[in-house]
Amino acid sequence: MLSTLIWIPIAGALLVVLLGGVLDSKQLRKISLAIAIATFGWSLFLLTKFDMGASSMQLRESLPWLDQIGLSYRLGIDGLAFPLVLLNGLLLSIAIYISTDIQRPRLYFPLMLIIGGGVNGAFLAENLLLFFLFFEVELIPLYLLISIWGGERRGYAATKFLIYTAISGVLILAAFFGMAALGSGDGSTFALTFNYQDLHLENISQSTKGILLILLIIGFGIKIPIVPLHTWLPDAHVEASTPVSTLLAGVLLKLGTYGLLRFGLGLLPDAWQAIAPFLAGWAVVSVIYGCLTAINQTDMKKMVAYSSVGHMGYILLALATATPLSLLGATFQMVSHGLISALLFILVGIVYKKTGTRNLNSLNGLLNPERGLPVTGSLMILAAMASAGTPGMVGFIAEFIIFRSGFAVFPVQTLLCMIGTGLTAVYFLIMLDRVFFGRFSVRKDGSDQPITSIPFAQWQEKFPAIALALIIVFFGLLPNVATNLIESSAKAIAPNLTSVSQVSNIG
Repeated sequence: MLSTLIWIPIAGALLVVLLGGVLDSKQLRKISLAIAIATFGWSLFLLTKFDMGASSMQLRESLPWLDQIGLSYRLGIDGLAFPLVLLNGLLLSIAIYISTDIQRPRLYFPLMLIIGGGVNGAFLAENLLLFFLFFEVELIPLYLLISIWGGERRGYAATKFLIYTAISGVLILAAFFGMAALGSGDGSTFALTFNYQDLHLENISQSTKGILLILLIIGFGIKIPIVPLHTWLPDAHVEASTPVSTLLAGVLLKLGTYGLLRFGLGLLPDAWQAIAPFLAGWAVVSVIYGCLTAINQTDMKKMVAYSSVGHMGYILLALATATPLSLLGATFQMVSHGLISALLFILVGIVYKKTGTRNLNSLNGLLNPERGLPVTGSLMILAAMASAGTPGMVGFIAEFIIFRSGFAVFPVQTLLCMIGTGLTAVYFLIMLDRVFFGRFSVRKDGSDQPITSIPFAQWQEKFPAIALALIIVFFGLLPNVATNLIESSAKAIAPNLTSVSQVSNIG
């Protein structure tokens, strides 16, 4: 059952390649979209087979592969991975839907589908080496998507992404090999294994655990990214196309936070608790730096990119807190950030497509109902409110859970992170004020001549943004739909179950 989530998009990518010689771009897009929707639909079907009250892995699959090196094909899913699999299916479908007028579609759509299948594989893998293989699957496709379909500096951005991600992979692989070498066997026998459930790391020294954990933190920290390992992200977002930015911010960054949760905290809880105060402080730096840097941006897309750096810091704070409630909040924030950042990048893409610029100093009054983008502007206001943690939207619920749980363990760091919600409101108010309010005025980059009118956004262009906005409000009003899925697994993985009130007493 779980393998279908991986191999439908990968097999679909091969199908698109084979049909690319006889079908045009629109037809290839429709086929790719059908494959992505089928993958998402299958994940929804699997949700009906999932027991939300169980904390262990479910729907498990296991096949021997390369036993000599400890690699086996072992898949499973729990309440921490399932929301991210659903998010991946949704955003992959949206990213392909908004991929219109694509040059070289025979290459573009297979790359998108391979990323979707690889990300699902990483979330489902129960073998560390299998996780690493799927983790690396998205590297070359994403590099090509940025370097071929990106902006003017796409080569620089793609190369920088490739170098950073390669370093990330080396550090993670080194930590995984260390865990396998030290945690295989029961002391009397030794058989190298990377299987998550078969590793026994409790008897190795604390200093060794610390080294392994530091490798994981830096490796996954590059992927999240956390300051100062973040510099590849703004460049990648600015040069990437809107569909690629949607996938990158919405799903791919979550491989870093999920990896820390599953393999850092899950396998090395003692070392995690020892280093947790440092991680909480690091979260503060990421939140404040990301927000302050976003305030100074004049490019809408770069502002949203730096906002991602800040909001991923909230997840790091929740992971550092390491209580059932905080891990529920961390997973919920992954979903929340994925939905909100995808909406923001889609809306920025619409503005750029219709006006030819993302410069805050070249845009004004786009809420104008006659000559502007009133629906797009209204949705941007909603997205900004959600990102700033306005009650009634998914961002508020996620951040409230994180702050409530964090304050019980790291009160000072949590209060400092809460400043980020205020700063988020500041930079989005700057964007909204300059771009959408006031008298209508648009100047393309490098031109002093204002444009008197711009094309209206068609409903098919706005449909993905409207759908995401409805989902954001839905989970903001009915968060239990998601928290019930996460709760049991969050309790099971937390090393200390008594630090805060039970997860079910969220308020």
